[in-house]
Amino acid sequence: MRIILALLGISALVACGADGEPVQPSANSTVTLSSSGMQAGTSLGLRQGSFGMSLGLGL
Repeated sequence: MRIILALLGISALVACGADGEPVQPSANSTVTLSSSGMQAGTSLGLRQGSFGMSLGLGL
């Protein structure tokens, strides 16, 4: 849990533009229905130059 909170804190710091212009985050959500059931997933990401970070959750 601490690692997740640390990653979210770093993401917020990067996204607010602490070292320059603000970085716009990207978000993606999917819902898949199949004969075996339903699956949902969400991911949030940041990219600046060659640095990228993404956090995903699937249920």
